[in-house]
Amino acid sequence: MNAVIIAVLVMVALSLLRVSVVFALVLGAIVGGLVGGLSLEDTLGAFNDGVGGGAQVALAYATLGAFAVALSRSGLPDLLAARLIRLLGQESSAAHQARVKYLLLGAILLMAIFSQNAIPVHIAFIPILISPLLALMNQLQLDRRAVACALTFGLTAPYMLLPVGFGAIFLNDILLANLNSAGEALGLDITRSMVPAAMAIPVGGMALGLLVALFFSYRGRRGYADKEVAASSIAAGHTSATPHRLGLLMSGVAIVAALGLQLYTGSMILGGLVGIGLLSMGGIFKWREADDLFTSGMRMMALIGFIMISAAGFAEVMKATGDIDALVSGAFELFGDNRGLAALTMLLVGLFITLGIGSSFSTIPIIAAIFVPLAVQFGFSPMATVVLVGTAAALGDAGSPASDSTLGPTAGLNVDGQHDHIWDSVVPTFIHYNLPLIAFGWLGAMWL
Repeated sequence: MNAVIIAVLVMVALSLLRVSVVFALVLGAIVGGLVGGLSLEDTLGAFNDGVGGGAQVALAYATLGAFAVALSRSGLPDLLAARLIRLLGQESSAAHQARVKYLLLGAILLMAIFSQNAIPVHIAFIPILISPLLALMNQLQLDRRAVACALTFGLTAPYMLLPVGFGAIFLNDILLANLNSAGEALGLDITRSMVPAAMAIPVGGMALGLLVALFFSYRGRRGYADKEVAASSIAAGHTSATPHRLGLLMSGVAIVAALGLQLYTGSMILGGLVGIGLLSMGGIFKWREADDLFTSGMRMMALIGFIMISAAGFAEVMKATGDIDALVSGAFELFGDNRGLAALTMLLVGLFITLGIGSSFSTIPIIAAIFVPLAVQFGFSPMATVVLVGTAAALGDAGSPASDSTLGPTAGLNVDGQHDHIWDSVVPTFIHYNLPLIAFGWLGAMWL
């Protein structure tokens, strides 16, 4: 009875039953800690120690939520949606609608890719730029699960392949460094050029999954009700701002400043605050309404923030049990020297480890320390070792309930309450990305 397996199964089962993801993470961590031999006091202590790691991210989400609500009052989102709907036409042909739909999906995909490499702001753009497009998506009857798949691909695949922006951190500073550190005593030497070349294989599997999602699984129409994008408690007597030239200009400046400052300082919190200040200077809202603004933003993003906080506590409990090492060693005792089963076991174990933690960046040190000696023992090449460790880590980002690569899309697509995090973000991305990652990761490990 491995604590990591039990904890992840409890968390996933409760989530699929539509129990709150926060409750599922907390209960999964408690069950895992108790199964792993920790007392209830030690389990809660480890959970509390880990919670602090997610607090900054939660505050950043709340600030960006407030910025998104302030931006919605400028009239820019409505104007953008109206222009795009006018471009579509009220009586457009099915072929025209299909072109607009795929142009929109392509634009969203490009924005997500740029957010990792060209303009590395990660998920900060989603509540700002995706939510205003919901009106057009409703007009097109576009299945938001397709949008979630496009966003998650753009948030994960680029940093796995391209060594710029977040990709430079993932491929060079984390993956390459930990592989060489864990393999130094074993004679393993991996060069910088090997890493993106090896990771191209699992990324190819993700690309195939994206095509299946967009052109087969979610190509049909799906109806959504037209609802308010950002419900807010507005002071009595306040009316939404009518779009005017200064307000629209300041909205554009605020977006550029918020994203640019986040890129320069690395702080989403500071970027969001500066954006809110610029919108106030432009007359979008009065400063005395700031409390209502932040309340609305926190209400919109509270679930995402609490999930991130709970996920950090869950990860700390899993580490405290010590059962991650036991999970790996126990699995390999079953298969002897069979390289094919060894590679598959590595990937499945990596899936269990990362599914609850939800971050490839933070799990690579754990996975590399365990998997590199095993890969060398089974005779895998350096390139195959890169594929195994890199793919096992990426499984946590691609389809985990606690990953910001699924939480981010949900934050943008669920502001009107019509996009379920588990069934509309996690399950689609798990099916279309995690399954191909396992398959192509295994093929890459056996072929290279």
